[in-house]
Amino acid sequence: MSDTPWYREDRLHYGVGIEDTFIPQEAVGHRKLDEYELTQHYARWREDLDLVAESGAEFVRWGIPWYLVEPRPGEFDWSWLDQVAERMRELKLRCIVDLMHYGTPLWLDNSFINAGYPERVASYGRAVAERYRDVFTDFTPLNEPVVNAEWCGENAKWPPYLSGHDGFVKVTLQLARGMVLTQRAIAAVHPDATFVHVDAGFLYRGDGESPLLSRELLEERRFVALDLITGRVDADAPLHPWLTSHGVTEAELQWFRDNAVTPDVIGVNYYPHFTTGEFVDGRLTPVHNDGGGLRALVSLYSDRYGLPIAVTETSLVGTPAEKIDWMREAGAVLEAMRSEGHPIIGFTWFPFFSMVDWLYRFDQLKPDDWMLEFGIVDLVRGADLGLERVRNEAFEVFRRAAVAAREG
Repeated sequence: MSDTPWYREDRLHYGVGIEDTFIPQEAVGHRKLDEYELTQHYARWREDLDLVAESGAEFVRWGIPWYLVEPRPGEFDWSWLDQVAERMRELKLRCIVDLMHYGTPLWLDNSFINAGYPERVASYGRAVAERYRDVFTDFTPLNEPVVNAEWCGENAKWPPYLSGHDGFVKVTLQLARGMVLTQRAIAAVHPDATFVHVDAGFLYRGDGESPLLSRELLEERRFVALDLITGRVDADAPLHPWLTSHGVTEAELQWFRDNAVTPDVIGVNYYPHFTTGEFVDGRLTPVHNDGGGLRALVSLYSDRYGLPIAVTETSLVGTPAEKIDWMREAGAVLEAMRSEGHPIIGFTWFPFFSMVDWLYRFDQLKPDDWMLEFGIVDLVRGADLGLERVRNEAFEVFRRAAVAAREG
């Protein structure tokens, strides 16, 4: 077996991801949002992992429901996770573990702005890494920090329900502290671990700007968490005036520079139907963008950080033929960029199967009314109310691409 880390191999690795948003807190008009529950993954996880293996995927992005694994502070229930980890070992699936995907345990009052959040999430991450060090070797300390901060700190949709720029900055700083401490805690017990940072992709076009943020600020803000954890935010950084105007102190920024961590892989998420926003009459509206948008986004991260890049999420809601077209177009763009010298090492179809729209949380419609067919496996409600897993035509196209990439 080669001693070369997988992300240093000179080829594209194909993977899939299972949507794993967990927002367990309920409130008036806000019901629980647990994608594993809504898609019946808790009941059908064996079948789902077998399908992942059959797809030819070399890795799976898969998340741990922290709120269930640590139901009380410092007390862990590993019973379900032990079974899942063992099956992944049997299937020889590389799991890029999503440790934090938007939601905290119920016992952590005020969620991300709880004073103890950074240490709590790091302690949980360390416990996972220690218990499963022979199975889990790749970790994402926190998924999509900017989206996390938008929904939890800017738009008041998820706990702790803060709003505006001030809320966004408060949540972002806590998320970033947690990411730093989590990576350090895992590395202390698992020195060979690989860290995959995952950013939501954002592109902007048009001559206008948002009433809340300038175009220039939006284009810098998409990098805010990654710049913080890697210690890049100093007095000359474009975001420095904005951050300090919302209460960030020089001592806090110095802490990030003193404790900087660097991921092994930067994950970039790109969806052709909504990653790009266009300014129209002072409003930012999602618009369709093609492979040119993917190239532009990946280039931004490659040029800015100079680290291996994986597209950690891409897909679209559409017909199987439309999914196949996008899969081929995106794959061709990434291979072309590799030939030009960009260190692109991963392509992830995410989500692998259908998911329930996050807007489900805010009404009383049935999950089926919010089902989004992103995947190469469809979820079809059976007579027994079970969600059957049905491969669509894109499944085989993905499998052939994955096998071809692995075999060279």
